[in-house]
Amino acid sequence: MQQRFFLLFSIFLTLILQSNAQKLPSIGVCSNYKNDSIFGPAGYVYIEDGVSHLLAPTVSEEQFKAQVADLQHTRCKVETCNGFIPGTIKIVGPQVNEARVLGYIDTVMQRAQKAGIQLIVLGSGEARRIPEGVDHAVVKKEFIALCRKMAEVAARYNRIIAIECLNRTETNFVNTLEEANEVVNGVHHPNFKLTADMYHMLMEHEPAAHIDNARGNLVHCHIAEREKRAAPGVAQQDFRPYFAALHRIGFEGRIMVECRWDNMAAQAKPALEYLQKQLEETYKD
Repeated sequence: MQQRFFLLFSIFLTLILQSNAQKLPSIGVCSNYKNDSIFGPAGYVYIEDGVSHLLAPTVSEEQFKAQVADLQHTRCKVETCNGFIPGTIKIVGPQVNEARVLGYIDTVMQRAQKAGIQLIVLGSGEARRIPEGVDHAVVKKEFIALCRKMAEVAARYNRIIAIECLNRTETNFVNTLEEANEVVNGVHHPNFKLTADMYHMLMEHEPAAHIDNARGNLVHCHIAEREKRAAPGVAQQDFRPYFAALHRIGFEGRIMVECRWDNMAAQAKPALEYLQKQLEETYKD
């Protein structure tokens, strides 16, 4: 009787520990969904396509419906998009046309809901470039107010906008995760969250500790090596400090490879294996 009780207790304890164990983040890739034939067999879980390709108003209704039908058959799930707002639609500075911005976002979010796209990454470096001579502090305040309205549109369709930092070679506004996190805190809306792009963090020499400060806001990640934005493993970039920070804040979301491929078909699987190894090392505790 005592042995049986001990055995049942051990099984119960094991199940509790397993249920409390932190899951490894899932790895995906930023690419055209038609490359599913490469990335699916390589073992990626997700593909992150572009808004301009899938959801933008410039995509005809016929083409949109055909692509949504295609997405039902991909091996990699397509639940996120990037390339949110084109450079022709300004979201900072005196040229901002709020009605145009919010109308564009309404179309994108409506289509995202129909396509099963849960999250849209807000990078859009040209759209958010501050014009020369415009005060940064004023722009930031106006941008936060606009982002709150964007989040309200996203909320109508139960979608998430996740702003990402972009290094200073790509834009002159919100170049660090730290500042992107400040914007998210300023917006203070459940449908406006944060993407950590580790390539841009590396380019700005930004410490992994800034990920710790983003607990509760960080919902999505992009990754590539600092040198030439290469595929993970090409120059043996050590991502473990960043992964350890993700582990500390309990991150279990998606990490999307967003890199320049030398040979996509040949590099896809080794890049995934390289990331998985470093993730397993940092998430083992």
